Amino acid sequence: MRRSLRSPLPQRHGLDAVRLRTPDEGPWTSMRDHLVERLPRVAPERIDAMLAGAEIVGVDGPLTPGSPFVPATFVWLHRDLPDEVPVPFPIGVVHRDEHLLVVDKPHFLSTIPRGRHVVETALVRLRRDLGLPDLSPAHRLDRVTAGLLMFVVHRHERGAYQTLFRDRRVAKSYEAIAPHDPALVLPRTVSSRIVKERGVIVAQEVDGPPNAETVVELVEHRGGLGRYRLTPRTGRTHQLRLHMAGLGVPILGDRFYPELHDTALDDWTRPLQLLAHTLEFTDPLTGQERQFTSALPLQAWDDHAGWVAGAPRPVDGPATRR
Repeated sequence: MRRSLRSPLPQRHGLDAVRLRTPDEGPWTSMRDHLVERLPRVAPERIDAMLAGAEIVGVDGPLTPGSPFVPATFVWLHRDLPDEVPVPFPIGVVHRDEHLLVVDKPHFLSTIPRGRHVVETALVRLRRDLGLPDLSPAHRLDRVTAGLLMFVVHRHERGAYQTLFRDRRVAKSYEAIAPHDPALVLPRTVSSRIVKERGVIVAQEVDGPPNAETVVELVEHRGGLGRYRLTPRTGRTHQLRLHMAGLGVPILGDRFYPELHDTALDDWTRPLQLLAHTLEFTDPLTGQERQFTSALPLQAWDDHAGWVAGAPRPVDGPATRR
């Protein structure tokens, strides 16, 4: 029997249903028993309620509380969503056509669902608000970084655009606001070796062959602050933030570097003053030269006084994910 890999459940809140494959063999007599063991974070009573409500679907239709265990098959279900604080900033549409959607992502909004951020992510919001159920990201931005983020409208075209980023055929530049040091000679190329351990929030620079490179330029300065253009030639985690901190001019609002600071997820004050400013590439489908520029401002440049007073408290102890 041919088994469809396409979800029989529609999206909910802009989210696809989760697909699970059952093992080739096992001791379970019912699908219910397998799911209770497979999903230990879901209460058995909740699984019972989902089965009773036809919310778990197999290749032949909804499962029931008495459905026998079937090996090597697929089932779909929607996970219950975590409680999330709405991110109170809009997503600006920079460009939209039949292939691409380019937006200005605000600070504090994750690109895709992960951990405690699910509905309050750029992907889910845009799928829902623009009616684009197949929308998928061509690349990602950190939650705290604002600016240009590119999505592909049709999933079957995603690979062509992701390959551009993988092969470094997209020219990207960022803007950052940081202290101005007259003694710092710029422009310069910063090279270092960056590693990030799984489960640890921060990355670090270590000895060894460089794997991260950034061109740092000073665009202008005033009032003790500089506006910098950062051009990454590689894409390591937190590369720009580490390189600026290493130069002695950490990006304003950086709660990770050079020190980790303890702040709540719904603290919208002092956003990281880092902006994905431009994207340039040759479209792999049309051959057209594409150029996009962010329209978002960086607050600290026009509100210097508001950034001088007050700073988050450094975290005591190891910087591990909690």
